[in-house]
Amino acid sequence: MQERRKKKSAPAAVCAVIVAAGSSRRMGGENKLLLPLAGAPVLAHTLNAFEKCAVVRDIVLVCREQDIMPYTDLARSFGITKLRTVTRGGDSRTASVLAGITAAPEDTVLVAVHDGARPLVSEAVITEAVHAAAECGAAAPVVPVKDSIKRIENGCIVADVPRDTLSAVQTPQVFRREVLLRALTDAQRHNQSFTDDCAAVEALGQTVRATHGSYENIKITTPEDIPAAEAFLNREDD
Repeated sequence: MQERRKKKSAPAAVCAVIVAAGSSRRMGGENKLLLPLAGAPVLAHTLNAFEKCAVVRDIVLVCREQDIMPYTDLARSFGITKLRTVTRGGDSRTASVLAGITAAPEDTVLVAVHDGARPLVSEAVITEAVHAAAECGAAAPVVPVKDSIKRIENGCIVADVPRDTLSAVQTPQVFRREVLLRALTDAQRHNQSFTDDCAAVEALGQTVRATHGSYENIKITTPEDIPAAEAFLNREDD
């Protein structure tokens, strides 16, 4: 992982694309982005993180058709002034991110793609990834894997995987707009499926720089994640 750099001036024209088009299946169908977290919906925390971040100029929110008006109202009620538009996502993450890139202001230079369900992302994590992408074209925050990792075949452990070579990737993943647009367009054209946007960009041969993530930058996926996120928030308030 790269060493932390000294604070720099903000790159121009950074647009955060917040992907919030999932179905919340692992939450039993309840919209996890509207669940209360320390007195505000999960999505409000996510949007506010980018609203407060100095290096982010614009926000585009991508969601399901039925969520456009509720999310627009939510953003207005929580004072999210950087939000430029709320646009409909697609049937896949690739299609949804492409919709967000298309909806971003024309002069956008860097796109910071972030999961709407990661409400605890810090300004430091966002800023470092943005500055790294401004230098090299692509960057993503990671955290070292804590657990021992095993390779499984036919239900049996067959090998250890060296933990010191592994990290878990987070969001925001930040790219030069034209790089990500080309990567996702190619993926869609060839009917390729990638687990995240970094993988699509790597398929072009573009190196993605690893920046510092945070173990607090958790993704709300199952009901157990809400009290975990609240514990992090309560610790910050102490």
